[in-house]
Amino acid sequence: MEEVDVEPTTTLIPGIDFTKKHMGFVWGPGDILVYETKYKPTGSCLQIYSGAASALPGCPFVHLVRKDEDIYSPVLRKLFNESHNIFVGLQKINEDVPSKNKKAQFVSISKNYRSVIRACMEELQQIAVSTRDTTLATKHGNQVSVLLAVELIWNLCEVLFIEAAPAGALLLHLMDWVRLHKADVDERAQDVLQSESPTEHPAYWDVAISYVLQGRMDEARQVLAKQASVQAAARSMFKLLDSLLMKMPVYSPGGTQTLTEFDVKWRHWHEECNRCLQDSSFTSNRHLEAICKILVGDEDTLLEHKELLGTWYHFLVTRLLFLHPTVKPTELHYYAQSSLDMFLDSRSVPEPLDSILLAAFEFDIHQVIKDCSIALNNWWFVAHLTDLLDHCKLLQSHNLHFGSNLREFLLLEYASGLFTHHSLWQLAVDYFDHCPEFGRVYLELQIERVPLDTEHKALKVLRICEQRQMTEQVRSICKIMAKKALRNNRLGSALSWSIRAKDAAFATLISERFLQDYCTHGTFSDLDLIDNLGPAMLLSDRLTFLGQYREFHKLYGENRFGEAATLLLSLMTAKIAPQSFWMTLLTDALPLLEQRQVIFSADQTYELMHCLEELIAGKTPPNPDHPVKDEDIEGTKIELLRLALARNLALAIVKEGTVDD
Repeated sequence: MEEVDVEPTTTLIPGIDFTKKHMGFVWGPGDILVYETKYKPTGSCLQIYSGAASALPGCPFVHLVRKDEDIYSPVLRKLFNESHNIFVGLQKINEDVPSKNKKAQFVSISKNYRSVIRACMEELQQIAVSTRDTTLATKHGNQVSVLLAVELIWNLCEVLFIEAAPAGALLLHLMDWVRLHKADVDERAQDVLQSESPTEHPAYWDVAISYVLQGRMDEARQVLAKQASVQAAARSMFKLLDSLLMKMPVYSPGGTQTLTEFDVKWRHWHEECNRCLQDSSFTSNRHLEAICKILVGDEDTLLEHKELLGTWYHFLVTRLLFLHPTVKPTELHYYAQSSLDMFLDSRSVPEPLDSILLAAFEFDIHQVIKDCSIALNNWWFVAHLTDLLDHCKLLQSHNLHFGSNLREFLLLEYASGLFTHHSLWQLAVDYFDHCPEFGRVYLELQIERVPLDTEHKALKVLRICEQRQMTEQVRSICKIMAKKALRNNRLGSALSWSIRAKDAAFATLISERFLQDYCTHGTFSDLDLIDNLGPAMLLSDRLTFLGQYREFHKLYGENRFGEAATLLLSLMTAKIAPQSFWMTLLTDALPLLEQRQVIFSADQTYELMHCLEELIAGKTPPNPDHPVKDEDIEGTKIELLRLALARNLALAIVKEGTVDD
């Protein structure tokens, strides 16, 4: 799609005089925060926390400018959710099956999309009618108007591009299209027929003629029969018109009649209607004469009933019905353009909707998509319609100069918009998944912008990344959550996240915090996590020590003193334990040294002594500012350890000597 060379629309923000005030801007993930400032801003005067904005003194007005307001509508969110399911189902259709054989599936999917649009439209209409808030009613009324236009365009694209009906069947589909979007006739007919005197009702003839204009001859005959029953003098005229309406040929695509046979039969009927006009059969009743003129396709008469037709495309279909019922798809653009020119005043300018429908009748798919992209306020419609048309193999020849094809470009834009919403971002993931060229890159960039407000949300994001082997994003999310947990002093959660991130440095830091807490309180927090570290403890030396040290406590608690003593000694001799923690380990050895039975062998006791002396030798000289009491406690511990070690060494030597003898 080429760029549109037009000036961007200027949007004035109420309450701000741009000639007297200075403006500041802060970009968010999908929005712009605009703030008024008294002086030229040298920096941001906004504080932003988790997507919220608050003004500092001197910034009285803060305005949030969103590029896609619709995603914040609760009703339209249903549209996004439901259409997402249809989109995912469409991607699963087997590519190996020829496109012609999948036509019925594509038509069904298209109708599913339209049914979702209609459901949302009806819900918005109910809210607009029931609410007392005029602003809200106006807003929902505008959304209904947009959805009406969207459904109208989609339905026409379904008829012309997806069903691709041939001559004969094409007009039948177009008639259904008009009837669906001109449903007020039935409501007026009900009012007329339920009145005390239907033939005297002001809208009686409007209803009868409206049915004829839509090609609904059976309903028109039923309405006209009411008038025939009360006008005995004109009964023959009504009977003649009833005969013409009844005999009007209708093409049946599945029948035995060929299109040529139908055309011959229709021409005979058309000539009969013309003869009735030339014979002045209905001159005495202007309404019946007008209906007969409609049957012969008199364009002046049709244009006299503009109010009943309502739109130029209704005029187009009615014109084709009574002038050219076997119109071919390739001829539509001529009749569409001439109908538009005839229906609109010379001073009238076509609306964007008119241009879009005209482009569709010209079978210019790319112009339809381009005009819709400009006219509509979000990417939902063009993204899903283009995706469906692409599956129908109708967009194969159109690639963009900057990489991805049209389908992928629109899906990426739509999905990027969803990522700015606090919950709809999850839908966007599937759209990115089905963009083979740039989807992965977009997902990697967007997933990092999702606010990780809770652990539950973080786990959702993490699962998405892990399923797609997005290693860098997995590590980033885990690091963020680990830091958050550490700030909140939730050591267990912080350690769990750092292990998932495979961040050795951070796991070391948290392990240190666990050990510090143990030294302070004498117990471990989050025992379940530490007990079940498994192979994860090999991530860092400090984590390995934490796991092994906890294992020592378990062995000691189970009275497996020999194994506990061996493990404790190995933590120091293998240099797994940091030397700053040796005094704690040696203190833990005291109860084992004072057991009645000898736990540590003579060699092990010598190693413990060596560790104690190495620890004492490595200590710095006493600090004058350091509390004397702490130094006394430390000295007492050393003396107790020396005594216990000497006693244990003596017992071990005696025991080992006795065994040797």
